[in-house]
Amino acid sequence: RHRYVVGSIGPGTKLPSLGNIDYDTLEAGLAEQCRGLIEGGVDCLLIETCQDTLQIKAAVNGAKIARAEMGADTPIFVQVTVETTGTLLVGPDIAAAATVINALDVPLMGLNCATGPQEMSEHVRWLSENWPGLISVQPNAGLPELVNGKTHYPLTPQEMASWVERFITEDGLNLIGGCCGTSTPHTQALDQMLRRRAEGTGRIRPAPVPRRPVWIPSVASLYSQV
Repeated sequence: RHRYVVGSIGPGTKLPSLGNIDYDTLEAGLAEQCRGLIEGGVDCLLIETCQDTLQIKAAVNGAKIARAEMGADTPIFVQVTVETTGTLLVGPDIAAAATVINALDVPLMGLNCATGPQEMSEHVRWLSENWPGLISVQPNAGLPELVNGKTHYPLTPQEMASWVERFITEDGLNLIGGCCGTSTPHTQALDQMLRRRAEGTGRIRPAPVPRRPVWIPSVASLYSQV
């Protein structure tokens, strides 16, 4: 069947809000990456593991520059990383991040990395109730642990699929996947869960559960939505 190719754009190692890099240099570097992905034929650009709202702006605007130069209409998606502290690495909460991303006309916002699905649940629920666009979730296979000096992800494939299914039924997700610790069996379990939910429809994917989000127009500083 038809497959989609997602062009992944990670956060890099330099965040402008921490003074690691200036905005213009970051935007130019990300625009170059997007040119390569668009030339390679990706179906969408996924700016993922975002930790800084200024880095998000640079990435989205860099992607828009590349699209305009190449005459492309490749969709741009953004996924943020919420730490166990309840905020992105440099301090914004999920509402502040969503305010910035909404202002950039991004059609899909989601969460990935840092934690497992259980720790993401509060933030997924906030997106479900407030974010006006599409939602994605790519959790780690559980909250990472250190076992015998090595990183260990505790969730089994079935446990992860069960958590993500809960998000689908309760929060109306549109795109799912996995991040750190996700193995081939994890991906297979997610696929089988979706196939089971689509049984009887003649499709291999279920229709998204309808949501009724309420978006309140806002502005955002680095830290919070007002």
